[in-house]
Amino acid sequence: MNVLLTSVGRRAYMVKYFKEVLGNSGKVYVCNSDDKSIAFKYADEKVISPLIYDKNYIPFLIDYCKKNAIDIVISLFDIDLLVLARHKKEFEEVGTKVIVSEPQIIEVCNDKWKTYNFLRDNGFNAPLSFLKMDEIIDKIAVGELSYPIVVKPRYGCGSISVSIAHDEEDLRYLTKKANEDIASSYLKYESAVTEEKVIYQECLKGQEYGADIINDLHGETQNVIVRKKLAMRSGETDIAQLVDEPIIQDELLRLGKITKHIANMDCDVFLVDGVPYVLEMNARFGGGYPFSHMGGCNLPKAIVDWARGKTVDKGVISAKTGITGYKEIYITEI
Repeated sequence: MNVLLTSVGRRAYMVKYFKEVLGNSGKVYVCNSDDKSIAFKYADEKVISPLIYDKNYIPFLIDYCKKNAIDIVISLFDIDLLVLARHKKEFEEVGTKVIVSEPQIIEVCNDKWKTYNFLRDNGFNAPLSFLKMDEIIDKIAVGELSYPIVVKPRYGCGSISVSIAHDEEDLRYLTKKANEDIASSYLKYESAVTEEKVIYQECLKGQEYGADIINDLHGETQNVIVRKKLAMRSGETDIAQLVDEPIIQDELLRLGKITKHIANMDCDVFLVDGVPYVLEMNARFGGGYPFSHMGGCNLPKAIVDWARGKTVDKGVISAKTGITGYKEIYITEI
């Protein structure tokens, strides 16, 4: 079986995980829009692809999959997901299965305003969210809301331009800065569909958790692995402890059954006075997955086995709790 990881970026660990699973039974291919990817060093084969929003991107990938007998494609980048999801059938015509959720759920995950409304409509707690700065100012003036307020891109990822406003001066400045950051980054592509490019959220006070909601390739929920976030860096979990938090697990099991996403959904949750609040949903492997893998979960193996039509034992997608993991930095020459 041959696996292609798209928009692989710096996630060399994902290449290593899939190579360990495949052994001599297949190859791990990777692509990225430039060659500045450490993952290129570890993959069996690598290729530079057109940009995600280039009209040649999908034709390029389909042709590459056909020529290299790629069995499954997995994206590691939010913006890539929706583009791939809309072309799943074209990949299937050349014998390639794209491991990606339906476009509707990806749109919900990528748009934080849609995320908020989806969660509230389905009975989940979520931080109060707004699209208009003036509404925030008015609510604070009458005592219905208070600072600090989280300011971030509506279609953001990787914690780009996520800031906290402590007063109105902060709020106005950070809104301007967020719009500038969106316009000068890849966030401008998805943000182009609306004029309301910034979202404002109440700042929750509680313990933050990350979780992997694991579904099979039919969208059936199999397990939830929860980790307590102890430190963050560049929008990703840097130190985390795998924990048993039934109240979070139960809530996210319910979420997974509603989304019916495919494979992994990376989720951020705050526990406030014993009540779980869902902040973010990412329909892909997130930066916190290595902690689940460290604890014994092997979702890459499960995906490969599911794609081969095999039954996956619950132990393959479970993790031992009580373990604390630390990310470290390696300098590698390519």
